[in-house]
Amino acid sequence: MTDKKLVEKFLTRGVEKIYPSADALRKKLMSGERLKIYQGFDPTGPYLHIGHAIGIRALRILQQLGHEVIFLVGDFTSKIGDPDKEKTRKMLTDEEIEKNMKGWKKQAAQLIDFEGENPVQFKRNYEWLSKLNLEEMLKLASNITVKQMMQRDLFKKRLEKDEQIKLHEFIYPLMQGYDGVAMEVDMEIGGTDQTFNMLVGRDLVKAYLSKEKFVRTNKMMEAPDGITMSKTKGNGINLSDDANTMFGKAMSYPDSAILPGLELLTEVFNEEIKKIGEEIENGANPMEFKKLMAFEIVKSVKGETEAKKAQEYFINTFSKKEMPDEIEIFTSPIPSISIADYLVKAGLATSKSDARRKIEQGGVSIDGKKINSADLELSSEKDNGKIIKVGKINFIKIKF
Repeated sequence: MTDKKLVEKFLTRGVEKIYPSADALRKKLMSGERLKIYQGFDPTGPYLHIGHAIGIRALRILQQLGHEVIFLVGDFTSKIGDPDKEKTRKMLTDEEIEKNMKGWKKQAAQLIDFEGENPVQFKRNYEWLSKLNLEEMLKLASNITVKQMMQRDLFKKRLEKDEQIKLHEFIYPLMQGYDGVAMEVDMEIGGTDQTFNMLVGRDLVKAYLSKEKFVRTNKMMEAPDGITMSKTKGNGINLSDDANTMFGKAMSYPDSAILPGLELLTEVFNEEIKKIGEEIENGANPMEFKKLMAFEIVKSVKGETEAKKAQEYFINTFSKKEMPDEIEIFTSPIPSISIADYLVKAGLATSKSDARRKIEQGGVSIDGKKINSADLELSSEKDNGKIIKVGKINFIKIKF
């Protein structure tokens, strides 16, 4: 429980900041006391992505150290929606929430253990948040001031733009903060975008439980498209992706992402990452290091065997420009369908807008011919048996 190397790894790898301080948390972790720690995930989309893995892998370290670890699904808080956007989020229905979180435990189980001697607990905050009555909500709200809420950058920006801030959006940080109170935790982990909410929770734990709640904020990794990975957009390297897709997405990162990718998304030692940085700076071709990053990302989620297969697949289909030996077949549910709808139903696009974007960017072809219109109709008469290629390594055979 007091393995110094693991403790130092937890305190430094992928960490943006620790509250109240790294020294205070180090002392706590080395004390031998069993702590209760959690990270929350709102089911606003069906995909946990590799960005979430930064925190999940940190939870795994704590699990290895023998602490009580909780993977919390924010099935109640997602009804409100974290006000982390320029506009008010849409309030999700129960059906949407259940659909989004359906495969989460299986996805997360690739990185942490929900069974064994010290299993990670899988909890949902509906259990306690749905039971709060008006009197309890008033008590909860009395612990935070409007001035504190307005310190959140997003709210300031909205006011500057004369845009609405709805009252229920102020409630979200209180709800998330109350999670720590209800579970009586000692620590919370989350991305830097959650810093404000986690610090509100820290204040609430002090007020309700009269104890410290440590907060570890994780650095965040952009998606290959240069935008922060999002469950809603589905634009990240998703934990539900197969190994080949995961490898291909990683290879689409720009060269500038190699070092942060190695640090945040893999288990490559810091000393080796530093050496790689020096070699790139001295003129080494970054391509081989990007392949290493892609390999290690897949390895950390799918295992070494799958990573080797994905690497070989990528080399054969992209580097050598060969067609893979086996191509998945997707049967259209109707005799005539637009290319955009087909891509969505075949799992090669997350939505029609995502399919349109891929087509507009020139990333979709049929039998080697680039497709220019998302409205192109596929039919059994003219397209049966043709091969669709999406991106650099994704292929599917059309069937009606």
